[in-house]
Amino acid sequence: MPDSLYIVSACAFEAARKVDILPSTHPSAKLHGHSFLAKVRTDVSDECAELHWNEVSKLTQSLTRTLKPLDYAFLNNELGVPTDENLARWVRDHLELANAEAIGIQSTADQGVDLDGADHIHLWRRFRFEAAHQLPNVPSGHQCGRMHGHGFEVIIHLGQDIASADMGIDYDLIEQLWSPLYEQLDHRCLNDIVGLENPTSEVLAGWLWDRLKPESGALSWISVYETHTSGCHYDGNHYRIWKEQRFESACSLPNAPDGDKRKRLHGHSYLVRLHLTAPLDDVMGWTVDYGDVKELFKPTYKLLDHHNLNDLPGIEIPSTRNLLYWMRNNLAGCLPELDRIDLFETPGCGAVLSWGEQGPALPV
Repeated sequence: MPDSLYIVSACAFEAARKVDILPSTHPSAKLHGHSFLAKVRTDVSDECAELHWNEVSKLTQSLTRTLKPLDYAFLNNELGVPTDENLARWVRDHLELANAEAIGIQSTADQGVDLDGADHIHLWRRFRFEAAHQLPNVPSGHQCGRMHGHGFEVIIHLGQDIASADMGIDYDLIEQLWSPLYEQLDHRCLNDIVGLENPTSEVLAGWLWDRLKPESGALSWISVYETHTSGCHYDGNHYRIWKEQRFESACSLPNAPDGDKRKRLHGHSYLVRLHLTAPLDDVMGWTVDYGDVKELFKPTYKLLDHHNLNDLPGIEIPSTRNLLYWMRNNLAGCLPELDRIDLFETPGCGAVLSWGEQGPALPV
């Protein structure tokens, strides 16, 4: 598969609105407000790296300027029906970019919508339940073989073509799909539930898919967070796991113009997210052990964490784009299932390098 490289950015704004097209009894039909988060993803796969040393910050600056009329505003004065979908359209239409691949609007921490150029939307809503489990087939001494528990999080993803419609599926309908499953899972031992005798993230994602897909043909995929740094996606055909880790590093961009602050030595708390796609092991119930991913990433992590990235062997300019390619090359031999890396230099702002199928992944 050819490489796909995206630059991503996110910017918050505060605003009030009334969504008058909803029934008068609906909470969102009343005057209310949100701490919104707008996101943009741009495709730069064919662009020259030497010309884009500051591409992440340029995108962030553009998004910030675009959102200025919406910040601390009554959104109904800016656009007639201020649904999340129409907000995404507004941002797309006003953004100073020709290559925006997707626009996201997150109206709360647990729900949002992504809109592409063809008015196809990806709706998502996050839920949580508390449960115990153990994995019966792991080797002796493996920590997951002991009975333990998690605050599991589940994201239900729906896809829909809305053309010129003001909104797609109501988030409340997603909650209605989830409620019966929550009652079965919350404050339970997952091993005691039929079909979850070996309750890995992958098995749980498949179990949820099998119960939700007949209820909603729009279901695109399921995401299961086992911890806040790891989890699994399933779309009915492919399993893709992810593992996140932070590293604290210094860097400077010597090709920045004189006087630009990025030319000076500075630093970031980077977040890296590794995505791996592999078949399900019928015995273990997983694709790749999260613990194995962490261990195999550790030598690369040690080269990155608490170092000056300009000193990394094989990298001349430690831009976010160049760091992604460096990590892919460094990990190719030990993590063959790896097919996507997300790297954020500040929250929500960074780049995504993908060289596998465009399968399920977290919203960006």
